[in-house]
Amino acid sequence: MATTRLSRFRQMVLFARNFLKHPAMLGSVIPSSRFLVRHMLDQVNWNEARVIVEYGPGIGTFTREILSRMRPDAVLVVFETNADFIEHLREWLTDPRVHLIHDSAAQVDKVLTSMGLHGADYIVSGLPFRVMPPEVRDAVLRATRDTLHPTGGFFLFQYTRSLETPLEHFFGTVHEEFEPLNIPPARLYFCAV
Repeated sequence: MATTRLSRFRQMVLFARNFLKHPAMLGSVIPSSRFLVRHMLDQVNWNEARVIVEYGPGIGTFTREILSRMRPDAVLVVFETNADFIEHLREWLTDPRVHLIHDSAAQVDKVLTSMGLHGADYIVSGLPFRVMPPEVRDAVLRATRDTLHPTGGFFLFQYTRSLETPLEHFFGTVHEEFEPLNIPPARLYFCAV
């Protein structure tokens, strides 16, 4: 129990340190709440999900819950660009179903193809799209749309509504929900091709 508390403390320090270094990249000084994580992941059909992609895992708040819900034969491909988070994730992501990619989410289609995976059932994102240059944001959204299976879903959270129009441009269905039990409260978007 003490080791778990120490590990959690170290994760929080890592997250806070990276927030101070790159506040725009994280959007919040603390990781997502368990309420936000559950709200978003409860929408996934875990019995059918075989290829799951996560963008911007940070310290792995969503990653842990995804792994606990995934099928034994499923694959999780995790994209992270922050070197500190990559190092942290490499230390504790020992599950053979996980593939950690130190690259931009805009490369998702190319990376999955190189792995012999033909699209994703679900893509879960914690990326702060509002601070991305429009051309980078659009490249990520385009690659995401092109990677999703027709019955798949792109699930993400944001702290503002600034992404609604771009999401509606790239996805046929965009459903918005709200999670007040998070700091700050978050808007959740559930998108389909």
